[in-house]
Amino acid sequence: MSHADRVAIEARIERMSVKPLMSVVMPVYNPEPSFLREAIASVQAQIWPHWELCIADDASPDPRIPTLLAKAAAADLRIRWTRRDANGHISAASNSALELARGEWVVLLDHDDRLAPEALYEIAAAAAANPTAQVIYSDEDKIDERGRRSDPYFKPDLDPELLLAQNMVSHLGAYRRDLLEKIDGFRMGLEGSQDHDLLLRCLAEVGVNAFVHIPAVLYHWRQTSAPSSFSQASLDRCTAASRRAVAEYLAGRGIAADLVPAPLAPAYSRVVYHLPSPAPLVSVIVPTRDRAELLGPCIRGVLDRTDYPAIEILIVDNDSIEPATHALFGSFAADPRVRILHRPGPFNYPALNNDAVQEARGEILLLLNNDTLVIEPGWLRELVSHAARPGIGAVGAKLLYMDRTIQHGGVLLGMGKGTETVAGHYGHGAAENAPGPFGWLALTRSVSAVTAACLAVKRADYLAVGGMNETDLKVAFNDVDFCLRLRAKGLRNVFTPHARMLHFESKSRGYEDTPGKQARFVSEVRFMRATWGAALDSDPFWNPNLSLVDARHSIASKPRQARSWMQAN
Repeated sequence: MSHADRVAIEARIERMSVKPLMSVVMPVYNPEPSFLREAIASVQAQIWPHWELCIADDASPDPRIPTLLAKAAAADLRIRWTRRDANGHISAASNSALELARGEWVVLLDHDDRLAPEALYEIAAAAAANPTAQVIYSDEDKIDERGRRSDPYFKPDLDPELLLAQNMVSHLGAYRRDLLEKIDGFRMGLEGSQDHDLLLRCLAEVGVNAFVHIPAVLYHWRQTSAPSSFSQASLDRCTAASRRAVAEYLAGRGIAADLVPAPLAPAYSRVVYHLPSPAPLVSVIVPTRDRAELLGPCIRGVLDRTDYPAIEILIVDNDSIEPATHALFGSFAADPRVRILHRPGPFNYPALNNDAVQEARGEILLLLNNDTLVIEPGWLRELVSHAARPGIGAVGAKLLYMDRTIQHGGVLLGMGKGTETVAGHYGHGAAENAPGPFGWLALTRSVSAVTAACLAVKRADYLAVGGMNETDLKVAFNDVDFCLRLRAKGLRNVFTPHARMLHFESKSRGYEDTPGKQARFVSEVRFMRATWGAALDSDPFWNPNLSLVDARHSIASKPRQARSWMQAN
């Protein structure tokens, strides 16, 4: 941080009308003394002057620790500490430290980690800007024994799906003290994932909108070559505690689900939601114009290789003329699950789907391209298990190219180069089994949009937002527009990597390779920018410090959001 930045922060602090006391809570058990000194010093170095450091020593056997703490408290009256008579582990020690806290906000700090100098100021600024905030969290990185920083985790805004899979909040976390008192602080028996459990209980109490994310690295998490922290030494126990916390959160909300390791990231979790009983009818809508060699395997995969009990297929024929296509239609005539809807005229993807929805009988709609291929039986169960949930809008699958690299791992808004960007696919080109940074390609996540190449949604929600835009977006971006309209209705769109299909992208319609197609594409881009420009420039599920050029967690050349002290008053 530059001297100018520090001066700007100090000036902002002087102008703030509310200056809450920040209680930094630190449980301590036998850390390396030099790391403990650094942790304490990082609090003392805070630009925000209104703080107290509340420490509970959990009966550390190293006699240097209580001596160090006593000296620190004697030299700085803002440091308050207590020593527990017996070791009670991290939840008990955290509660003992919490009992010392007097501030409006409680900030959690491990005994060997460090805060950025502006950390407490940023929390105060976020609290001032968001008066209803109950939990505030930041990005984080790692720091080694020599003070070298690495592996930053630039997080999204709070994602309830991702929070069930991993503790995406973690460090730096700040909580209103009265909220922690209301939920009785840390729970015994959840040691190792006590903070994950705390977050889930906070979420159940105050809801998603009470969480505020600061997109800046304010916390440096110590990683040493000789594991000393609870999490490093006891990963299996931490994982078990995390799953117990998630299972109890789901059960407390009456949600029927099983919890299993995420297949490609087993330290994280997958929630397998139970299907409603009876399973809802799914109307699979497949627009096509000829291409029988693609359509046939697509439809047969849905009919014959899909483990789902209630399916109808509506093939929307848009002026097919080839004999092979009509022969294929004839082969489906005897199957009562298949209907052919003839819709002639110029290609208009939204109109074809909107027409089919009027004929659909299913509670759940599945929009499916004719150039997709079923590769595993459980794909539709997974999609429906999410689409049927209250509050969920569109649900998208993990789509793979023929070479088994990823085509679609969710849609990111604003992705691409230039000023008129709209959206692009996350994970594009990654290996099929790559978990992705922080497990994102292996975990169910909330996203702003998913591709309509394979998209599940409740029929009622499809109709509630007026279907797809068949006037302005006849070919491109109609799925992004549709998903954003679902989001505007308060629904969350979800990507699940646990439903996989092959996708021969653009093999039916082709590419934007003629002047007419290119002109139409430009007009659709401009419509999206005019309609959704603000949303396209601020995807809540993609950190403004990350690049939108390749969407692979590389750091942006320049953050898209200014730090709080640089913003206009």
